[in-house]
Amino acid sequence: MFRQLLRKTKKSLNLFRQTGKKYRDINPEDIFMDSTNLPGFEEYRLEGRIEKPMGEQTFLVVKIVLALLILTLFAKLWVLGIKQGAIYAQISEHNRLEQTLIFANRGVIYDRNMRELATNAVKEGDSDFAGRLYLPIKGLAHVVGYLKYPLFDRAGVYYEEHYRGRDGVERAYDNVLSGVNGLKLKETNVFGEATSESIVQKPEDGHPIVLSIDSRLTGRLYSAMESLSKDKGFVGGAAVLMDVRSGEIIAMTSFPEYDQNMLTSGKDQRAINFFINNPSKPFLNRAIGGLYTPGSILKPMVALAALNEKLISPGKQILSTGSITVPNPYNPSQPSVFKDWKAHGWTDMKEALAVSSDTYFYSIGGGFGDQKGLGITALDRYFQLFALTERTGIELLGEVEGVIPTPEWKKNKFNGEIWRLGDTYITAIGQYGTQITPINAARFTAAIANGGNVLTPSLVLGGNLESAARVIQFSDEDWKVVRAGMSDSVTYGTSVGLNVPFVQVAAKTGTAEVGSLNLYVNSWSIGFFPFENPKYAWAVVMEKGPSTNTLGATSVVRQLFDWMAVNAPEYFE
Repeated sequence: MFRQLLRKTKKSLNLFRQTGKKYRDINPEDIFMDSTNLPGFEEYRLEGRIEKPMGEQTFLVVKIVLALLILTLFAKLWVLGIKQGAIYAQISEHNRLEQTLIFANRGVIYDRNMRELATNAVKEGDSDFAGRLYLPIKGLAHVVGYLKYPLFDRAGVYYEEHYRGRDGVERAYDNVLSGVNGLKLKETNVFGEATSESIVQKPEDGHPIVLSIDSRLTGRLYSAMESLSKDKGFVGGAAVLMDVRSGEIIAMTSFPEYDQNMLTSGKDQRAINFFINNPSKPFLNRAIGGLYTPGSILKPMVALAALNEKLISPGKQILSTGSITVPNPYNPSQPSVFKDWKAHGWTDMKEALAVSSDTYFYSIGGGFGDQKGLGITALDRYFQLFALTERTGIELLGEVEGVIPTPEWKKNKFNGEIWRLGDTYITAIGQYGTQITPINAARFTAAIANGGNVLTPSLVLGGNLESAARVIQFSDEDWKVVRAGMSDSVTYGTSVGLNVPFVQVAAKTGTAEVGSLNLYVNSWSIGFFPFENPKYAWAVVMEKGPSTNTLGATSVVRQLFDWMAVNAPEYFE
């Protein structure tokens, strides 16, 4: 104990002597303490341990850091206040001046009689743009189309500043209909209250478009197809009426269709989902995007090809007994039989067209007995001449190409199978793998009516005055023979339902079997009028109806003609 007390006393004396002296560090040897902690000190609390003061180097580093921070602050203030002061002043001014879009009105869409098909509603309430309204006439949806409104985020800022055409003319001519938006400035005070407004850029409304479509005829065609589908079980249909001189589309419709106003508003999602999931495909424009087996409507082209190749004279008769039988060289006991839909007896070319004799066209298409046939190569060449596999070039999006079967097509489609004579027979009557669109059917019918001009159809009034994509060179006599056969079809043949007193027409029917068991058919009608001075050609197809049904596309055309005789007789003049 005495020794410990002595050590503490020496330590106190030494500390007293050093009072007022400047020192750098405390020498541990000046402290009279054992190298170990005394009993009673708690080491984990650092009791009995020596604490070293912070060195001068540490203070120097802190001073340097603080100096750098101060310099950085002054540099930033210089940049904000002097170097970029004008820029931030302008930003501040813009915060005080609020920019607001003035949406341009979309161009109005008219039919050929200046009837509004798509127009703009009056702006209501706080709406920034006018709503789009569509005329409630059936049959116009796929032609006119619909649109979507400009979109904005949760803050009300528009990230899409224009209407978006989604289908039909609204989409095809979106750049014409859109217009140019304007700009309005609104000055606000510090409380966000508007103090003044001014228009710095006036909006430019979109340009109107006048279509070649007659909405009355289109609506009537649609109603006739809708009624026939409900009564006879067809799943859909399409119709096209074309000016054979200019290519202008007078009527075009597809059944079923969608509700333009509902899709544009986008409010009734349940109804929209119904359209999307509908197995009848109301969004499919069957007139340009539907591919159908044409059947006998291709026979006029086969007849023209045979005449042009000098394979047969118009007056030569071929016997139709109801079928033809082709020997099977590999198994004589099992010959191939190709049926006609009826025994027609002896028929020349005009009568064969009128009554739609399959036997006659088997013979000139593939050859039978002493009659030489065109063969698949020539058939394909003439079908290509009439542009059956090409898109017509109409303005609407969604048009598809047709299909003509060939040996190469069959090889690729059916794992290398070879082409047979029977395949040529079936192709010659417009079946097997042949598929075309209604718009293409109307175009080749127009070419027959106008003497070989393959037109580029258009939906704009006067927009395609020079529309001949190509000219098919046949003799005038050959054209007359085929047109006469189509006229006889109306007088006493398969199109007799169109034998009306108010206009003379020429027509051809087609019935194509579809489905693995041939339980369904596509029913076609093509033709032109007036017969002596053709102005308009049509093509109508009714899709997948029962094969037992006796009414088809011809009844749709007849309903149109009956309506036109009373309400639009100018088309028959």
